[in-house]
Amino acid sequence: MSFSLPDLPYAYEALQPYMSRETLEYHHDKHHLAYVNNGNNLLKGTEWEGKSLEEIVKGSFGKNAGLFNNAGQHYNHLHFWNWMKPNGGGAIPGELEKAIVSSLGSVDKMKEDFIAAGTTQFGSGWAWLAVKDGKIAVMKTPNGESPLVHGATPILGVDVWEHSYYIDYRNRRPDYLKAFVDNLVNWEYVAKLYAEAR
Repeated sequence: MSFSLPDLPYAYEALQPYMSRETLEYHHDKHHLAYVNNGNNLLKGTEWEGKSLEEIVKGSFGKNAGLFNNAGQHYNHLHFWNWMKPNGGGAIPGELEKAIVSSLGSVDKMKEDFIAAGTTQFGSGWAWLAVKDGKIAVMKTPNGESPLVHGATPILGVDVWEHSYYIDYRNRRPDYLKAFVDNLVNWEYVAKLYAEAR
């Protein structure tokens, strides 16, 4: 299996004013493409050639840093574009909402903890909602790691590398995270991943 860059599932302007065309052009067309190209080069001749992306991510973690970093970021970004949609945020589908409330106390508490995880992730990384041991948990990881390599299944992630927000928010990472949660999240996609993770 080789990596390829998917088209965005919406127009470059579709997420404005919360995420600009310029951010998406840099983030998708340059950063994500670099993970794809580097990942393909680093995959050649390894034991993971021909494996699924999830197998490559899990298998290379702790064994082949270069391949892992690029495959991990490719995996994260494939979902990241789908975790957002125009006019996102809003109501959370019923089953997912119930699970969030039973695991984390309330939807507001989940949002607060998720934003806090992203804000306090030092340097580059991600904040997550993940399914672990049947429960939904808030997690954060450095660099290109995801809950996948920590025994959990990611159902929502937000990229807190500076390239994902600096053009639009400069150093105001909490403002970016709040805009993401309130106005960009595609909860239907999160609900689909939650249903598959169960």
